[in-house]
Amino acid sequence: MLDRFSLSRTGSFRPENLGQNALTMIGNLCFTIFVIGVLIFTIIAATYEPEDPLFHPSTTITAFLTSNSNATFMSDNTVVKTGEDFMASNQTAFATFINITDVDTGTPNTTNFQCEGEIDKPIDCTDPEVFHLIMKVAIEQFKDIHFYRFGKPVRGSNDSSCHMAWLFRPKEGKTAAFYKDYRSFVISRSENCTLSVVRIGNYHSGGNARKRKKTQKPGFEKMPPAEQEQQVISLPVVGETINDTLPVVESEGSFSRGRYLFYAGGGDRCKSMNHYLWSFMCALGEAQYLNRTLVMDLSICLSSIYTSSKQDEEGKDFRFYFDFEHLKESSSVLDQDQFWSDWNKWQQKDGLSLYLVEDLKFTPMKLSGVKDTLIMRKFGSVEPDNYWYRVCEGETESVVQRPWHMIWKSRRLMDIVSAIASRLNWDFDSVHVVRGEKAVNKELWPNLAADTSPEALLSTFQDKIEDGRNVYIATTEPDTSFFDPLKDKYSTHFLNEYKDLWDENSEWYSETTKLNNGVPVEFDDYMRVSVDTEVFLRGKKQIETFNDLTRDCKDGVNTCSAAS
Repeated sequence: MLDRFSLSRTGSFRPENLGQNALTMIGNLCFTIFVIGVLIFTIIAATYEPEDPLFHPSTTITAFLTSNSNATFMSDNTVVKTGEDFMASNQTAFATFINITDVDTGTPNTTNFQCEGEIDKPIDCTDPEVFHLIMKVAIEQFKDIHFYRFGKPVRGSNDSSCHMAWLFRPKEGKTAAFYKDYRSFVISRSENCTLSVVRIGNYHSGGNARKRKKTQKPGFEKMPPAEQEQQVISLPVVGETINDTLPVVESEGSFSRGRYLFYAGGGDRCKSMNHYLWSFMCALGEAQYLNRTLVMDLSICLSSIYTSSKQDEEGKDFRFYFDFEHLKESSSVLDQDQFWSDWNKWQQKDGLSLYLVEDLKFTPMKLSGVKDTLIMRKFGSVEPDNYWYRVCEGETESVVQRPWHMIWKSRRLMDIVSAIASRLNWDFDSVHVVRGEKAVNKELWPNLAADTSPEALLSTFQDKIEDGRNVYIATTEPDTSFFDPLKDKYSTHFLNEYKDLWDENSEWYSETTKLNNGVPVEFDDYMRVSVDTEVFLRGKKQIETFNDLTRDCKDGVNTCSAAS
């Protein structure tokens, strides 16, 4: 009896050992399940062959960040900084690129098919093999760009051509923009049914592959700030179809529930574009601070410094110079003609009230509690106290921020920039030469050469630019023959070589004329300097050489231009 008792007490089934044994069994079971899972995963990983994402076309060409370049040229026709100049480069986004140019393309120019009955058939642009062929040819042809994503090929202008689009950015240069190109590929089929690409069209020659950008989500202004920011980050790409139609209020109720800010009068009209934007951004910043819709005048008076007539010219559309599509998608704005039309219809009926402000002492902070439908700031006739930007001075400066990320350069102008760079195959160096009447201010420009004679330029370039290179010269010198001595060593290019991009047969001319109610639009000096600047910034090597330059920084304006 005693032995039996001792056996039961010394065995593994003693009460004090039961918990430990249970834990051991559970641990062994979990370990067994883990081992089985690892084995299953290993077998799947060893046998599974996924589709190569490189050859899986996207349903759309994704829109990403636009230019982060500093686009300010210090000259009489200065290009003022816009949103892309003030936003920091998002290098994390670029790190996620699919670097398609590193793919082993093998033998890219031909593809064999089953030949019987195929020789005389139209090219099937939707065939994955055709897509593969076109993509590999594009990769070989355009060696100076990083491809991000290809779109699906579509039928071209005839049975032997296909159109395809892709998203890309140049390999070198200071810009961080994304671009969209769409080209025509002419494909031939040989007697043994081998397909080959025999010709690639010019920049934007594949119009059938161009897709319209999706419109902004309804109720953008009612989204939480985080969601609004996310929508703003997904910015349009240079080359996309532009939708900069004027916003329309959905209904009487929507208009009556809204809250608005309007700036009336002032001395900012017909000033330089620097001045205009500095004041306009103050108004936009106050509207953002007060959570109100900015009622804006899209009709700009262009200063005489930018016009061929040398006279101030009224009636220039905001959309000629800036990206209104991005502005209306990233902020709440309304054209003043539309606003006053709706106001006159519904103001008395719905009891809409107006709060008039005629004194700069009423800061945005003091207006934050105003409940009236419309706050109207009315400016007097005495300069400089009637400049809009005065609202954002003093204590307001640290409270109201100018939302520079909402203002971008016109994508119609940026498309011209992209076309010029494309014609140079994105493989060029660039020089910026400013010539004027006054001496260089060495305190402001310690590293810039003052002498811009051809001989001095050759001396400057010899250790920086290789002989035979394409060199784009952005300059204020109207007589380009001044630079003829450079042609012995370089292939020089100037803006005027590309006049066809804005002449009467161009897409820019057609779109701006339509925007201007059928009246042709002059490619003015501000547009010229804007394009010149941006092409310069896309050069692989960039050299700035100024002559007789000083800065004239006006009080209250954050950008400087050359003294006239």
